Order: sequence, then structure tokens, then C-alpha cells
Amino acid sequence: MSLFEIVAVVVSFVGIWLTARRHMLCWPVCLAACALYFKLFRDEKLYADMALQLLFGLGIAYGWIAWRGDRDASGEVIVRPLPPVEGLTGLLAGALGGFAIGWFTSHYTDAALPWVDSMLTSFSLVAQWWTARRHRANWLLWIVVDVIYVGMFVFKGLYPTAVLYAAMVGLAALGYVDWRKAEREPLAA
Repeated sequence: MSLFEIVAVVVSFVGIWLTARRHMLCWPVCLAACALYFKLFRDEKLYADMALQLLFGLGIAYGWIAWRGDRDASGEVIVRPLPPVEGLTGLLAGALGGFAIGWFTSHYTDAALPWVDSMLTSFSLVAQWWTARRHRANWLLWIVVDVIYVGMFVFKGLYPTAVLYAAMVGLAALGYVDWRKAEREPLAA
């Protein structure tokens, strides 16, 4: 455990909390968290997660732009349903991406946990895409991914990060409830 990891944990927690609340400030805070975790994961030889932070940075830029342009009359970010075909396509892409990244990192790097790290990375990209597209199903995928991440970070001895990911499971549950309510409100009006 280091002071650097603790700072990354706090910044990440705030960013996820802001995302669950559909607050626009989530994007710059999450971008700062990506930069911090890029360095931490590089130091821990979790290369797929390190690369994930770069891709999250791109996803954050996309989400920041997408959320700015899609608000209701009160200024709230609009939550959209996930079409079944898009959901299945995302899950298939997550699995295929995980196998591709896992094969690469297991053959060409000294990655600590190439297959688990790669699958989590790939499915995190799907969840990030769904977040940027404002689909409440993103929170369900985050719950599954984050539960597995907790185990991986405990195994690696990254205890503050494991606690963060455990807390993120709770934040994801809150995000799901809030986004579900927001998705239904326009239908009731």
C-alpha cells in the first residue's frame, strides 16, 4: 500500500460516484483517475489494465462529448435502454477481446495474471462504452467485473484498490437504481 495508491483510490471513488449521479464533473475526475491507475498498473505489471486506462481515456473523451449533447429539458443526462442485439454484441466483443488480449499478454509479456487481467480489461471496455452511451445495463456489467477485480487485487496485494473495487460494486448498484428510475421517468410523463 502506498500514498500514491490511496490517492488513486480516492479520485476513482469520487469519479464513479459522480458518474452514478449523472454529474458532468465525472468525466475530468475519471480522466485523472485513469492517469493515476495507468502508473500504478504499470508498476504492478498488470499490462492489460494499464492499457485499459489509455482506452478509458478515449472513452471518457467520447462520454464527455456524448453526455453534453443529450439532456432533457431540466438539464439531466438522458438514460437510454440497451437494445438486446447491442447487448449481445457487446458481450461477444468482450469475450473475443479478452481471448485476444490474453493470448497476446500470455505469450509476449511478463504479465502477472494475463488471462484474468485481459478478460476484465475487455469487459471493462464494454461497460465503459455502455456508460458513455448512457445504458443503465452498464452498471450490471460493472458489478460482475468489479467483484472479480476485488479478488485479483487482493491476490496482488493491492488492498486499497481491492477496497475501492468493493465499494464500486455498491456504487454500481446505486447507479443502476438511479439510472433505472431516470430511464422510467420520461415514460411516465
